[in-house]
Amino acid sequence: MQKEISKTFQVAAVFIGTIVGAGLASGKEITQFFTSYGYKSFIGIILTGVFYIYMCSIIGRLSIKYNLNSYSEVITLVNSKRTRGSLGSIVGKLTSGITTLYILSSASIILAGSGSLFHQYFGIPKIIGTLIMAFLAILALWKETEGLIGINTIIVPSLIIVIVTILILYILFYKDIITMGNLQSLPAKKSNWFISCILYSGYNILCCTGVIVPLSREMKNTRTVTLGIILGSIALTILCLFINLMLMLNQPYIYNYEIPLLYIANRFGSAIQIMLLIIIWLEMFSTEVSDIYSISKSLQQSANISFKKNIFIVLAIALPISQIGFTNLISILYPIFGLLSLIFIAQCLFFYYSHE
Repeated sequence: MQKEISKTFQVAAVFIGTIVGAGLASGKEITQFFTSYGYKSFIGIILTGVFYIYMCSIIGRLSIKYNLNSYSEVITLVNSKRTRGSLGSIVGKLTSGITTLYILSSASIILAGSGSLFHQYFGIPKIIGTLIMAFLAILALWKETEGLIGINTIIVPSLIIVIVTILILYILFYKDIITMGNLQSLPAKKSNWFISCILYSGYNILCCTGVIVPLSREMKNTRTVTLGIILGSIALTILCLFINLMLMLNQPYIYNYEIPLLYIANRFGSAIQIMLLIIIWLEMFSTEVSDIYSISKSLQQSANISFKKNIFIVLAIALPISQIGFTNLISILYPIFGLLSLIFIAQCLFFYYSHE
């Protein structure tokens, strides 16, 4: 029983750590996909959490039932000729290829971001900051899934502590403005909050599939995986609601900052700012490890290359790209990836309910 509880918390930590990148920890993603839609953003965040539980539980069950080990395998499964025809096979290969390219571009940008962060705040050459993250990623992944779980069981509780600390301080100093009437009076900058909610959750579900699939296979227990996803989704939803509350009350100023949450933390002293910056870097690191892990697992199955060799192959490609820039490519891939994520979710639902 105690072992099952421990594994449930491990699944929850990895799930949260995979989705919470620097964009979410900094408040940038919440601002873009939720806060700008006004008070309905709270409904969007809750619906996103429900969507995570529903879809990721299905992916976990499919992974265990069909003994899958990577995102490419689950994409192939739901697009197999047997179930979807030759067009399904083509769509599957296209989805798998673009997913790999997107995750690789994400890994490259995070490496570049680490270099920029070290250079901006410590005066260290960018290449050194990039290599530090690459080296630590190798160390973390040397134990494969165990390493992935290990870093997230440290980073995720730290993230929760920092966000909750900032929230408590905000409530203590600004409790008078935290009212339902005040939140409802704040104008929305955008409409169509529901579409934004679906796109954001769909994008994250396909991204974290690369971690959920092999993790589910190794856990080999549907109940543990499902409970871990539920726990992780609930914790993540509450965390996002906290961040959104603070961002909502700091409009329109947050739209002028690359790190909106840092603007809020500034008023509580340098110690809180430093804690937040450390968490943002750790979340960058967590996402980097998840990205490399996902691609390495996929290559292990498709190319029959050992996982540890794949770590170096992925970094050998990502490191040069991080130095020349990949931002334009990821901005092109983002909408395509978002569309494919919705197609993938529809295919998963069709496959799951037609093979029950």
